[in-house]
Amino acid sequence: MINDQETLNLLLENLSRFVRERLVPNEAEVAESDRIPGHIVDEMKALGLFGLCIPQEYDGLGLSMEEEVLVAFELGKTSPAFRSLIGTNNGIGSQGLIIDGTEEQKRRYLPRMAAGELIGSFALTEPDSGSDAASLRTTAVRDGDSYVLNGTKRFITNAPEAGIFTVMARTDPTIKGAGGISAFVVEVGTPGVSLGKIDQKMGQKGAHTCDVIFQDCRIPAANLIGGVEGVGFKTAMRVLDKGRLHIAAVCVGAAERMLNDALTYALERKQFGQALAEFQLIQAMLADSQADIYAARCMVLDAARKRDLKQDVSMEASCCKMFASEMCGRVADRAVQIFGGAGYVSEYGIERFYRDVRLFRIYEGTTQIQQLVIARNLIRRAGQN
Repeated sequence: MINDQETLNLLLENLSRFVRERLVPNEAEVAESDRIPGHIVDEMKALGLFGLCIPQEYDGLGLSMEEEVLVAFELGKTSPAFRSLIGTNNGIGSQGLIIDGTEEQKRRYLPRMAAGELIGSFALTEPDSGSDAASLRTTAVRDGDSYVLNGTKRFITNAPEAGIFTVMARTDPTIKGAGGISAFVVEVGTPGVSLGKIDQKMGQKGAHTCDVIFQDCRIPAANLIGGVEGVGFKTAMRVLDKGRLHIAAVCVGAAERMLNDALTYALERKQFGQALAEFQLIQAMLADSQADIYAARCMVLDAARKRDLKQDVSMEASCCKMFASEMCGRVADRAVQIFGGAGYVSEYGIERFYRDVRLFRIYEGTTQIQQLVIARNLIRRAGQN
């Protein structure tokens, strides 16, 4: 946690300038080449972006949840690929270790992750297990001082760049639900670990996903996160609460960028002798977008502050993720509409954002999963009254 407002303001100002002057000008190259230039990655490392949310005792900045979402608001204003590369180190790729890892595990991996020397990746989703994560089939069988992993993980963010995976696997086959799942650290290069081909996605070029295959992969028993079996799914859910708030904040930033681009175009583009922005139906789309963004920003900040106060924000995180990701989609659609035919042409960039932000309504739990989480929390809380 940053202890004074002046330091936080300086961080946000520097980040905003970096996004504006370094990342935005490279968006087209990333979309064309499907990779982030190496010199940009080096600059991101130098700014400490890979360790924003890693505790200070492990060489990170140790941002609070509120500080993290303020950073995400800024990172969301450029291509999602840039945020995605650092996102796993600050979120699902490191948080399992931070929350439940042993001290030895933390000291072995977190400083290198904070420096950007090691990319972490979170391997939960499987070919037959996505939203229903508790039904995963990857197994980890104890064999002396080792575990032997077998199974396939799918759509794993940053897998092609990863140095370590946080892997969810079933250690107790007699327990069919979440209670039989444990979490492990698996290093890339371990015999039995292989990667599938990089997925060709609708959008988010430069942000890579692929299958991760474990075939008789033997890892030390010491790689069991926290040294305790059966708590891996609980770890995953605690990680996802934080991740959902982060993605919600990114959605706010992306929506602000798209609204700004649409407003700029509407002020410059002339039709019937006047700027598009003078037409009331265009104004309605601009106004609806601004109100949507304001509502989402307030929700995310409120939930982040509650999490920093150690409150249970499972329901609030799902509310934020559901509303903000759907909001972002609405803003994207309106922005394309305001651009008109130009919005369908790649040189203006808005069609890229339209495709990029569609994923926000799917990962970290689909909108429909968020609805279930919210409803179940409402019912549970009602039962406690």
